Amino acid sequence: MVRTEISLFLKNVPGELAKLARLMAGSNINIDALTIQDASSYVQALFQARGKSLKRIASVASYNSMRKDSAQFALVRLLVDQTDKAIDLLSRNDYIFDIMPVIVIELENKPGTLAEIADRFGKEKININYVYGSVPPRGKKCLFIVCPEDIELAGKIFKE
Repeated sequence: MVRTEISLFLKNVPGELAKLARLMAGSNINIDALTIQDASSYVQALFQARGKSLKRIASVASYNSMRKDSAQFALVRLLVDQTDKAIDLLSRNDYIFDIMPVIVIELENKPGTLAEIADRFGKEKININYVYGSVPPRGKKCLFIVCPEDIELAGKIFKE
């Protein structure tokens, strides 16, 4: 199923995640999935990807400066149950964010299930940019969020 992911930067200081979570909870918005990474690794990956495609949008010095500055921030990606309401809430509270379509797949939590899904992407020649998920104890369903390069094709393959 295709859903909308929200990506935003938070200051990399104690209490910022709690502030975001309280903001969502105060508007009765549930966070279905979340991943957080140091933003400097995001900038580094961006730099490496731009280098491979020869479409750098900034110089090496600029990227190094961005990476140093970005260590003060964390990149947060999340799925919420009320995307439009969350976007409005983030806008009104001066968060800088972006949205992106992703594929959300509910899987059986058993060995080999993720391998089967990843194999389907591979057979269709769809590269996976990143993936994250929630995995409860064995025997229950788990949720995986996949950001493929070709969202339209992946959306057709993984309709359910």
